[in-house]
Amino acid sequence: MADPVPQSVVELLQLMVRVNTVNRALPGSVGGEAALVEALESLADAWGLATTRLPVKGQADQLLVTHVVGDDLPWILFDSHLDTVAVEGMTIDPFSGDVGDGKVWGRGSCDTKGTGAAMLWAMKQAVAGQGDRALPHNLALLFSVDEEVSMQGVASFVKNDLPSLGWWPAAVIVGEPTEHRPVIAHNGCLRWTLTTHGKACHSSVPHEGVSAISAMVRVIDLIESRYIPSLSAEHPLTGTAVCSINMIRGGSAPNIIPDRCTIQIDRRVVPGEDSAQAIADIHALLEPLGDSHPPIDFTQDVVVDHPPFGTEHNGALIDHLVPVLESLGLPKLTLGAPFATHASYFDQAGIPAVVLGPGSPHTAHTKDEWVAVDQIERGVEVYRAIMQTPLAAISS
Repeated sequence: MADPVPQSVVELLQLMVRVNTVNRALPGSVGGEAALVEALESLADAWGLATTRLPVKGQADQLLVTHVVGDDLPWILFDSHLDTVAVEGMTIDPFSGDVGDGKVWGRGSCDTKGTGAAMLWAMKQAVAGQGDRALPHNLALLFSVDEEVSMQGVASFVKNDLPSLGWWPAAVIVGEPTEHRPVIAHNGCLRWTLTTHGKACHSSVPHEGVSAISAMVRVIDLIESRYIPSLSAEHPLTGTAVCSINMIRGGSAPNIIPDRCTIQIDRRVVPGEDSAQAIADIHALLEPLGDSHPPIDFTQDVVVDHPPFGTEHNGALIDHLVPVLESLGLPKLTLGAPFATHASYFDQAGIPAVVLGPGSPHTAHTKDEWVAVDQIERGVEVYRAIMQTPLAAISS
């Protein structure tokens, strides 16, 4: 039996949480994004909204929901990702979508199905309630995939889909839990592997081989004693550049000298920094190890490179949004963030963007993830107000 049509934004969020959309690259994934796209597509169609599926190589389709008011009017795009982090270690049923204590519980309730539910419900209300008062711009909502790992979805949308849609957004609201406080800048996320190469041999004659693990010990020591303390780049909104080594893998058996050892490095790049330079700096630091005794051979490979998000393009959008939020009783406050979001991809395309949504980042990804019902309901008000306020100041 099909799920009943949601009668409130909370019921819509419950429907969304009950679908397992753990990112395909993470443990516990069942590839559920496609099922959720189908459900949201059916609802949007029933509410008189147009829908288009957008393919992403190696991922589920993304869903673009649109409402055209007039060909000569600007477009405002809302974006919310469907995938979640893994559920291992959770202390509640990750897919219950239960409501209790004034909260909706479950994986993704906060990050970030709550924003997606609020955006779609606001769009439904704005379109149904426009009556004789036409909305001041065209609306689009992108339900995107693969945010939690590689951000392939937004990258594909900006590169492959936007140029052929026949319209270009005047502004983008990226949905993430910010407690309705606009995030106007954030750091980028650069992750790469560094592998030391040795020579395998039997552990009874270790002098005949070269231990890649021993080599890695020297590499890690240099990174942690010299590279990380040297980081000095800073942004007034997003904080300082940071770096950490968070994964290591090496050795194949207890009686074999290991010929490979790999670490994964996480580097947060502040606006104004260059990710390629970050990798080059590590290479320059470690390169002399090739002339040491024994020499150390290493290679580096980029896994993730999400650019930082600055304020170069979004000044007019910020000036537009702050009064809208103030009119709803929200504080006149803009923030920066140390984490990465889709906003940087839109910013790189020259599109003004702001990160804004219900829920607290402190309850995202947690063992008992939840979002407050009043935050979601407030989110509908916020998004609807943005949809109903003319964008003339930033689209002219």
